[in-house]
Amino acid sequence: MDGVKKKVTRRFRGLYWQQFMLTAGMVLLTLLLLGASFYALSYNYTLSEKRGEMRDRARMVAQLSAEFLRSEGDDTLSQGNTLRNLAGVASLMSDAKFLICNDQGSILLTSDETLAGRVITVPEDIMEDILRGDGLYEGRSTVGQAYEKKQFVVGVPVTDGPAGAPLGVVLAVMNGRVLMEMWRSFIGLFFMTAAMILLIAFVASSLTSMRQIQPISEMVQATRAYAAGNLDVRIHEDGRDDEIGELAASFNLMADSLAETERQRRDFIANISHELKTPMTTIAGYTDGILDGTIPPEKERHYLQIISDESRRLSRLVRRMLDISQIQSLEMKKEEFDLCESMRLALLSMEQKINDRGLDVEADIPEDSVMVQGDNDLITQVIYNLLENAAKFAAPASALYLGLRQVGDKAVVSIRNRGNTIPAEEIPLLFERFHKSDKSRSEDKDGYGLGLYIVKTILDQHKEKITVTSENGITTFSFTVQRAQAIHTN
Repeated sequence: MDGVKKKVTRRFRGLYWQQFMLTAGMVLLTLLLLGASFYALSYNYTLSEKRGEMRDRARMVAQLSAEFLRSEGDDTLSQGNTLRNLAGVASLMSDAKFLICNDQGSILLTSDETLAGRVITVPEDIMEDILRGDGLYEGRSTVGQAYEKKQFVVGVPVTDGPAGAPLGVVLAVMNGRVLMEMWRSFIGLFFMTAAMILLIAFVASSLTSMRQIQPISEMVQATRAYAAGNLDVRIHEDGRDDEIGELAASFNLMADSLAETERQRRDFIANISHELKTPMTTIAGYTDGILDGTIPPEKERHYLQIISDESRRLSRLVRRMLDISQIQSLEMKKEEFDLCESMRLALLSMEQKINDRGLDVEADIPEDSVMVQGDNDLITQVIYNLLENAAKFAAPASALYLGLRQVGDKAVVSIRNRGNTIPAEEIPLLFERFHKSDKSRSEDKDGYGLGLYIVKTILDQHKEKITVTSENGITTFSFTVQRAQAIHTN
C-alpha cells in the first residue's frame, strides 16, 4: 500500500503535473486579474451611466412637476394623477422610482406604490444639498427611513422657471439589487468562461506535456534496460526539430556508441583470450609431456626451446598490451623536433629485420631539418611500427620505401612495400585491436594485431590522420604531422 501511495505521489510530482499546475495557475491568475479589472471598470462605468440616466429622468420629472407644485385646488388632483402616470412611465424606462417633494421635504407624490399612504419627510441634509447647495444630490440613503436599506438616490430641484425660486425637489431612487443582479450574471458568466478556459488549458497542457514527457519516459526505460545489459533499446524519433528531438537523437547516438563499445569489448576479450590461450596451451602441453615422459629425453631440449619461445611471445604480448594502456592514459607532451632525425633513428632500429628479409631500402628523407610539433617518442614509435609492419609483409628481396614530403602546414610520412594486395573491405579493419589479415592465424605467429592499433591511437591523440592504399601488390601507409613553422606563421 505504501508503495502504491509513493508511486501516486511521484506521478503527481512529475513534470506533467508540474507543468499543468503552472499553466492552470497562470491562466487562473490571469482570469482573476482580468475579471477584477473588468469588474471594477464596468461597475464604475455602469454606476455612472445609471446615475446620469437617473439624473436626466429626475430633471424631466422636475420640469413636469413645476406646474403641479404651483397649482392649488381641484386642478392639483388632476395634475397629480397625470404627473404620477408620467413618473410611472419614467420609472419603467429607468428602473427608478420618483419622489416629488415640496420645499419642506414632505413627499407629495410618488411612483413607488410601497410608499403610498405614508407620511415621509426627506432628511434635511439632502434638502440642503439640493436647494441651497449645488442643486444636485447623489448618494446612498434610506430617505428618512422610507426604505429599510440604503438606496441609490439622485435629487434635483424643482424651480419656478429657469431662474425662479425653488418649489420643491424630485428624488430618483433605485434599489441596489438592480445593479447586483447584473453583477451576479456577470460573475456566473465569468466562472463559466473561466471553467471553459481552464478545460481548454488542461487539454492543451496535457497534449503538449505528454508529447514532451513521452521521450523522457522512454529514456528512463532505456537507461534501465542499459543498466540490465540490453543495449538494443532505442528512442523513437518522430522528426521533431526542438530540444526534445535533439535530446532523443543524441540519446540514440550515445546508445549506438555504447553498443559499439560493448561490441569492441567483447571482441577484445575474445581476441585476447585466443592470443593468450594459444601460447599457454602450448606451454602447458609440452611441459606435461616432459613431466609424464610422453616426450622422449632426447627431444626434451627441442620442446623446451619451444616452451621458452612461447613464454617470450606471451611476455611480449602482455608488454605490448601494457604499452597500449600507457599510451591511452599518457599525457602527451608537445614539443618541436626534427622529423627527419626521428625517421633515420627508426630506420636504423629496423636494420636487422630489414636485412633478415633481404629488403632494399629507398629512403627519401630531406637532408635539411623538417621541424614538427608533437611528442617525439610517440611519433618515432609510429614510424617504427609502420616500418616493422611493412617489412614483415613485404615480398622477400623487394624494396621498402620511407619518404617525407611537405604539403601545406603538414609533413606527410609515407611507408611503402611490395607484397600481397590488401582487400578493399579489409582496409578499414587494419587499425582494430588484434586484427590480422590472416584469419586462420596460422601465419605471422610473432604478430599480435596490436602494432597498427597503437599507430592509430597515437595519431588520434595528435589529432592527425593516416591513410592506406593497396593496389597491384603495392601498399602505402601515409600519416600527417603538424609542421612547427606553420604554427609560428599562423
